[in-house]
Amino acid sequence: MRFSQLLVPTLREEPAEAEVVSHKLMLRAGMIRKLAAGIYTLLPLGVRVMQKVERIIREEMNRAGAQEVVMPCVLPADLWKESGRWDHYGKELLRLKDRHDRDYCFGPTHEEVITDLARREISSYRQLPINLYQIQTKFRDEVRPRFGVMRAREFVMKDAYSFDADEAGAEQSYERMYDAYTRIFQRCGLRFRAVEADTGLIGGRFSHEFMVLADTGEDAIVSCDSCDYAANIERAEIRRAAEKTNEKPKKLERVQTPDRKSVEEVTTFLGVPPERLVKTIIFETEEGAVAALVRGDHEINEAKLRRHLGVTQLELAGDQVVADVTHAPLGFAGPVGLDLKMIADSALEAMSNMVVGANELDAHLINANMGRDFHVEEFADIRLAQAGDPCPRCQGKLQISRGIEVGHIFKLGTKYSEAMGATYLDQEGNERKLIMGCYGIGVGRTAAAAIEQNHDEDGIIFPFAIAPFHVLIVPVNNKDAQVMGAAEDLYRHLSEEGAEVLLDDRDERPGVKFKDADIIGIPLRLTVGEKNLKQGKVEIKVRRSGEITVVALEDAPKQIMGMIRAEAEA
Repeated sequence: MRFSQLLVPTLREEPAEAEVVSHKLMLRAGMIRKLAAGIYTLLPLGVRVMQKVERIIREEMNRAGAQEVVMPCVLPADLWKESGRWDHYGKELLRLKDRHDRDYCFGPTHEEVITDLARREISSYRQLPINLYQIQTKFRDEVRPRFGVMRAREFVMKDAYSFDADEAGAEQSYERMYDAYTRIFQRCGLRFRAVEADTGLIGGRFSHEFMVLADTGEDAIVSCDSCDYAANIERAEIRRAAEKTNEKPKKLERVQTPDRKSVEEVTTFLGVPPERLVKTIIFETEEGAVAALVRGDHEINEAKLRRHLGVTQLELAGDQVVADVTHAPLGFAGPVGLDLKMIADSALEAMSNMVVGANELDAHLINANMGRDFHVEEFADIRLAQAGDPCPRCQGKLQISRGIEVGHIFKLGTKYSEAMGATYLDQEGNERKLIMGCYGIGVGRTAAAAIEQNHDEDGIIFPFAIAPFHVLIVPVNNKDAQVMGAAEDLYRHLSEEGAEVLLDDRDERPGVKFKDADIIGIPLRLTVGEKNLKQGKVEIKVRRSGEITVVALEDAPKQIMGMIRAEAEA
């Protein structure tokens, strides 16, 4: 490919709209252009990178025994109503009507469609197991699309769905996908970690997220400093608190706390540490209001609380609901005298003589004790993990790092097959529900995460496997016939050998060409300059290390191909 014929509108200035490195560099490298909020046009370099990612995904999915299909983007509402998600998915679901006023949605995911296909086409245990996947455009109407293709509304995703006869088979399918995902992200040149995760709106019983490790990641990863335990922040468990202290209960007292309702304001005013205060947080669910209790220096983990309660809807109660159930404004709720179901975090089991809200404006209670002053129905691990918390698997401590989710695998069980009547006949002729798994990879997120993890102050440093080209040939002076002749010969020779080559044949100054080379991030740069050429030599530069080697012109193709093959075999 010749640079002069390629649409690569590189930018010198940093785009004001870009919030993260990958967004900035994909714009500067001429890979993407914004059409609307969260909707991007992929330009030629962007297409080549996405195709590289897709090719790796296809190869590994096929290797794992999955079969590729293509399902429609526009999905009938009837299927979503069967699964129960039409009313529960929320505003992220882009809903449409056709000319006959029938309801449809633009698919954000395809569990309903694949389950409908399975119930029509799979009838016997002899057809199982089976895994079907697609690579296709999705749409989720994010309330705040940001970070370029990292969190876009329209995006390309690989989604796969496994169907098995029993739990043992489903476990094997899950493990095959776990291994396939590991190979995919290794081949993409990424540093990543698989972590236990929450299943969210997809549903199911268990899942893992594949997180690319990056300081700029939007997700928190919790891991142990002593064992291999790892989970995302929504799922991370904490070992239960120590034994209850021997501190004797003191007399319950009401104290005035005028205009003070935050943890910091109240504890400073009372002269107690934040861990002595207990926050009472009111939530609304489809089953009514509940109260969650957590220490003042801890935060509620809503995903854990939702799972513990077994509800699908969990939202912080509004001011009016709080006032109705506590008879006080927001900020003064407390467990004493509160007529609500109360769930307390496990850390409270060891506490006594707590500071709590008094369910009264500008008032708190001190020396509140469970059992004597209020009753807690259940204790559970319902808080966000923090650095230094005890590991749930060993005696180690938890640590927090940042990551970017690029893949997610779920054990769905019979959630969709039961709702939609997807069954098969076993060996005895008995009707049984299909057991499902679901496996997704964000293609654009994978490419963007690679950039977040591989860049410097000059631009992108693409991992070799997903770089748009293997080598960039830069003739320093286009007007010099010998320079251009040598560059053309190298271009032809390398292309014939199977290398993916971009020849910068533009009539531009060398500085412009070198700047663009760094921004685009092609792994190898082959520079043809007058000075070196007079000695029969050219210059090879490795983008990642910056290492420069001057080699004989006739040896350059062989050396370049050797470097390409070495990377391909790595």
